[in-house]
Amino acid sequence: MSVEGAGRTDAGVHSAGQVIAFTYAGRLSARELRLAASAMLPGDIGLGPLRRVPLGFRPRHRARYRQYRYQIWNGPPSPLRERYALGVRDELDVKAMVAAAAVLVGRHDFSAFGGAARQPVRTIQALAVRRRGRLVTIEVAGDAFLRHMVRRLVAALLRVGIGRATADDVAAALSTRRPAFGGATAPAHGLCLWRVAMRPLTAIAGQQEQQEQEQR
Repeated sequence: MSVEGAGRTDAGVHSAGQVIAFTYAGRLSARELRLAASAMLPGDIGLGPLRRVPLGFRPRHRARYRQYRYQIWNGPPSPLRERYALGVRDELDVKAMVAAAAVLVGRHDFSAFGGAARQPVRTIQALAVRRRGRLVTIEVAGDAFLRHMVRRLVAALLRVGIGRATADDVAAALSTRRPAFGGATAPAHGLCLWRVAMRPLTAIAGQQEQQEQEQR
């Protein structure tokens, strides 16, 4: 059996929308297979719906975009909330964070915000910062991300939020290609891979058929 995910996450990062592809040659129905596999998984891993896809389907290459959410509890200590959110006691200036986030949207060389890569150019399609009561959520969607990239982007926006940097500082850091703000990286536990959007299966099947014909 071969298994492939739509992406890898750092240790300690959560996932609500990971997509996993695997081959299965047995006789169990999708429902039976899901129940059997779920019974073998540890308690902190859940299995979503199973769908049949064309042979050769590779989620990592078929994703249209990946969406991450980082949660920040901007209030007094709360052990329950801070299990999945970073606790920040200083009042965050969300408007300033929104302005800094706008600088990062688009196609850029993100060397300053990620680990070394042969191809550091990535496209951020959307980067939103929202507050709901004491909970601040940073949501980012992009075609792909460098190692630690989302957590480093969050660290930069937090720096802006507490008044230690501006949107201009973030723009300058992006252009230098050196580790931004000393390589500051937000803790893993506040981050969640929220969604992986795939291209329609009909398009995938059509592309696969075309590739098979070209190989004949």
